[in-house]
Amino acid sequence: MTTTTTGPDTTRSPGSRPALRRRGDLVFSGTALAAGITILVTLAAVAIFLIVQAIPALSSDTSNNHILEGESFLSWVWPFVFGTLWSSFIALVIAAPIAIGIALFISHYAPRRLAGVLGYIIDLLAAVPSVVFGLWGALTFAPMLVPFYKWLNENLGWIPLFSGTPSGTGKTILTASLVLAVMILPIMTAICREVFLQTPKLHEEAALALGATRWEMVRMAVLPFARSGMVSGAMLGLGRALGETMAVTLVLSPLGIVTFNLINPENPTTIPAIIALRFPEAHDEGVNTLIAAGLILFIVTFAVNFIARWIVSRRAEFSGAN
Repeated sequence: MTTTTTGPDTTRSPGSRPALRRRGDLVFSGTALAAGITILVTLAAVAIFLIVQAIPALSSDTSNNHILEGESFLSWVWPFVFGTLWSSFIALVIAAPIAIGIALFISHYAPRRLAGVLGYIIDLLAAVPSVVFGLWGALTFAPMLVPFYKWLNENLGWIPLFSGTPSGTGKTILTASLVLAVMILPIMTAICREVFLQTPKLHEEAALALGATRWEMVRMAVLPFARSGMVSGAMLGLGRALGETMAVTLVLSPLGIVTFNLINPENPTTIPAIIALRFPEAHDEGVNTLIAAGLILFIVTFAVNFIARWIVSRRAEFSGAN
């Protein structure tokens, strides 16, 4: 009788053995997971708070609400939603090409020392408090724009955007949008600059080796690669413009109107501005009304970021950013 001894299994390849995870890897992965869960929990808590606090304003009698004054909530909040979207859209249209141009100059055209100085100045501009931008816009920038608004009305008054009577103080929706454009310019420029610098050098050198000019190289190699990054920077800037409070509050008057005119003295205002202006006097259901307006702003901002993420995910496979 022959006894067969079963030894250790030597058929398993070394690559199939489970990898040993170090303590540092476990700590890092656990910390990252906890941070992600914390963000989701915080976002959910904010959403629940806004919904719970907004229900009384949406379901109660508006005649006793000193904010609504008998008006329905949707008809009251719609002009402020329009003002938020309109001013942020104008700011984005103004700031996006300037930010892309500055980022391209810093990353591909400026000498190294000058690029470093300009990059530092752009980053420093992002640290300026919004109330400083608001004071500058209301006290200095707005009066400077009065002659320009008169010129627009005299020469381009046939366009509805510049018709009517121009503002004598310069405090218009266009002024607020220009201030917002200055405020979102640093973050958009910084993101575009970093994305441009990540363009593969082989792509740039190949384009130049084929006889392309520097601009042709930028157009064929840099911009297609950085398209998703530029969209991300624009959406981050738009998100800040949507939620900006003090700068718009100091420039615009709290009027609940809907108009596309850019230079008239009567302008729509934004949701953050109306919350900041009316909150000190709000009480009872008026507080719930302003929180409900904050819920609308939360939904709008979330939708904008969701759309931006969708655009970036669609363009990533074409840009090479993935």
